[in-house]
Amino acid sequence: MKLLLFVGLGIFAALHVVNLARYVWVASGASDIRPGWLQLAIGFATNFFDALGIGNFAPTAAAYRLLKLVPDERIPGTMNVGHTLPVMVMAFLFITLVEVEPVTLLSMISASILGAWLGAGVVSGLPRRGVQLGMGGALLAAAVLLTMGQLQAFPVGGTALGLDGVSLVIGAVVAAVLGALMTIGVGFYAPCMIAISLLGMEPKASFPIMMGACAFLMPVASARFLRRDRLSLRAALGLTLGGVPAVFLAVWIVKSLPLEAVRWLVVGIALYTAVMMLRPSKVPGEN
Repeated sequence: MKLLLFVGLGIFAALHVVNLARYVWVASGASDIRPGWLQLAIGFATNFFDALGIGNFAPTAAAYRLLKLVPDERIPGTMNVGHTLPVMVMAFLFITLVEVEPVTLLSMISASILGAWLGAGVVSGLPRRGVQLGMGGALLAAAVLLTMGQLQAFPVGGTALGLDGVSLVIGAVVAAVLGALMTIGVGFYAPCMIAISLLGMEPKASFPIMMGACAFLMPVASARFLRRDRLSLRAALGLTLGGVPAVFLAVWIVKSLPLEAVRWLVVGIALYTAVMMLRPSKVPGEN
């Protein structure tokens, strides 16, 4: 079953690379698409901490908004396209290292793909203000979930490595909803871990589910954002090129970091950026 997942990951990765390469080929003739050091640094930092369980959407969106690097309406597409390959590397590593019942893993991954396809179709067509409101709400949700985690308000969970019956159906529905919400910037990790724990599974089993679901749903969402030209290519390439080596560094080299302080910092940044997103723009066209 893992072999099938790895084959699927390889196929999805190849399709994503082809779609991205076509987009790069067309864009390279019109402008300079090479990411600068700041775009690469954001890609490295966000994916480094993502591999350690903090998540990458909230800090990425906050960085783009605070530094005015990417127009608000292009942030969801930029994050989905740029983080896809680093997350696929994470998925390969965590599916290899952490055990989870195959039917549960495949069911939740499949449901998340369907949700992402439907969600990306909606998000990629939203006007600027709609994206601002959606991302502002997403960042508020991320801040709440991160705070709950810091205060140990998550359910402890059980010892099961899989779901069946009604609980499996509930898990698949939750995955589909989270897949759709992820396309606008709601992180998959924290709500997925909460759902897994509430359904009686071992919290560690959520890692291959989270990473695997994101690895399969993000190329699906990215294809729609690329087709509708709703991303900043330089920033997206910065996430990819800076992110892949960061994942290996985080998983294989880093042993301990003051993650408690980093998570509180992310909470504060997410809250501030959410307020900036939700307030009415004073100047038309302001980023």
